[in-house]
Amino acid sequence: MAFATVSDRYTTEQIGEFYATGQWARDTFFDYLERQAAQQPDRVFLSDDTSDGLTFAQLRDRALQLAVGLRRRGIGVGERVSVQIPNWAEFAVIAVALSRIGAVLVPIMPIYRADEVGYILRNAGVRIAFAPTVFRKFDYAAMYRELLDSVESLDGVAIVRAGQTPIAEPTTTFESLFVDIDPAAAAAELGPAVGPDEPFAVVYSSGTTSRPKGCIHTFNTLACGSRLLAKGFGYSSADVQFGPSPITHTTGLVTSIILPLIHGAASHVMEVWDPVRGIAEIEEHGCTAAVTATTFLQMVMDVYDPAVHDIGSLRLWGSSGSPIPGSFVEQAGRLFPQLRVLSLYGRTENVTTTMCTIHDDPRRSVTSDGRVLPMQSVRIVDEAGQEVPRGEEGDIAYRGAMHMLAYLDNPVETAALFTRDGYSRSGDLGHMDADGFVRVTGRTKDIVIRGGLNISVRQVEDLLTAHPAVRDVAAVGMPDVRLGETVCCYLVPAPGHERITLSDIKSYLLGEGLAIQKVPERLEIVDALPTTATGKVQKHVLRARIAEQIARERAQPKAG
Repeated sequence: MAFATVSDRYTTEQIGEFYATGQWARDTFFDYLERQAAQQPDRVFLSDDTSDGLTFAQLRDRALQLAVGLRRRGIGVGERVSVQIPNWAEFAVIAVALSRIGAVLVPIMPIYRADEVGYILRNAGVRIAFAPTVFRKFDYAAMYRELLDSVESLDGVAIVRAGQTPIAEPTTTFESLFVDIDPAAAAAELGPAVGPDEPFAVVYSSGTTSRPKGCIHTFNTLACGSRLLAKGFGYSSADVQFGPSPITHTTGLVTSIILPLIHGAASHVMEVWDPVRGIAEIEEHGCTAAVTATTFLQMVMDVYDPAVHDIGSLRLWGSSGSPIPGSFVEQAGRLFPQLRVLSLYGRTENVTTTMCTIHDDPRRSVTSDGRVLPMQSVRIVDEAGQEVPRGEEGDIAYRGAMHMLAYLDNPVETAALFTRDGYSRSGDLGHMDADGFVRVTGRTKDIVIRGGLNISVRQVEDLLTAHPAVRDVAAVGMPDVRLGETVCCYLVPAPGHERITLSDIKSYLLGEGLAIQKVPERLEIVDALPTTATGKVQKHVLRARIAEQIARERAQPKAG
């Protein structure tokens, strides 16, 4: 399986411009870490809920020891290694080690189960997988033991924080992969590192199909996003990032790991989100910045008590993941007057498309999702890829130095992204005002955004279609006060199965390996689905129907 290269995506002139303007740099991920380890070796770079944290020097030394261990096991340039762990400091050790030997990081969200994990392992051709034993009552080790028998490329699984759990080959422990070697000897054994334009990570993004697509990023395409975000945030080494977002997702990987590391800042990550605990950890670590889905900040606002809590160290919170209501930004401003809430809009394919910065009028976060970052370009285009007049709605399309190289092993989908003049269509609808500020208004893609997580309803539908009690099914997003959207399932039962319940389909989907966050949270039994003359389900009718129904239910007075 050959990777796309930077020359496949960008012209020689574009690459030269990216370097000349500082969007890209010659430094690798490891180069940045080595610089920080030399300048501030004893500063804690990354802490989590259960460990004392890693200093820059400790992270460098541990990463080198792991890199040597992986190299001795035959993991080399271009090999794919997956990491499905919670927000633990070990993630950074693994990511740096892989980059040092030129292996490619394949992060997998901890919520994914056998169906999604197996697909990603096969699609990426993963050689070694890192995973926990049991986390949040789910037995990852058992899942991976089964996957070892069904994924041809998978040679072994490394268990992180194994504790006293017995481990047998080809499963091993994370710690057993380390080699006791000093940094100089490790560097000599490893030899020259690969450059920043080689494949660095394959990050999977759910889209309109039932299966996620692997976005091939170099270190430069991701680091460019971090560099430009830093300009918008006024970021410096004095900052302390707060990271409740999964670091196996683009948001967490970029903002909790790459952004603070290349700027010499610190970062604290949470393995399990809890708003009360989050407030305490912000205060304890003196966190100054956060970037999350909107729902995280909403939950903080719900539990915040000024008589008890103090998040005065926070100066900014970037909010993304779904269109952000202006009333939410205004409410946050009243509750946290020292805090700038900045609206962002991005996607896995190109990190950040638009954002509001600390230099913008604060009202812009109320009325927009920001404007394009420096040296990048955004257009609103029609179905033919032509730019529409300002103020008109269309597909939000991006061109610039943060774009992935390609979808892994998917040239057809990759080619379909681009307009004739090289703009990457997002499938998200929006409009742009005269000043260049963009407002996201909806989606052309058939997904539900639940608390910042993209859920492909096609995947849910495909699984349910195989159920013997289901004759026809359509899954759509329904409004949710806390999460933005959740999944509602409209179902036409097969004859004799009219009594099928929400509990029945939940049990079935969980048994098929679907992540619990993707399971429908409401079931509507219907005689037929609304369709067009050609038989296509009219999902806009279903979305409007459930939204109206929920609005009526909320308006009804509560009994008692």
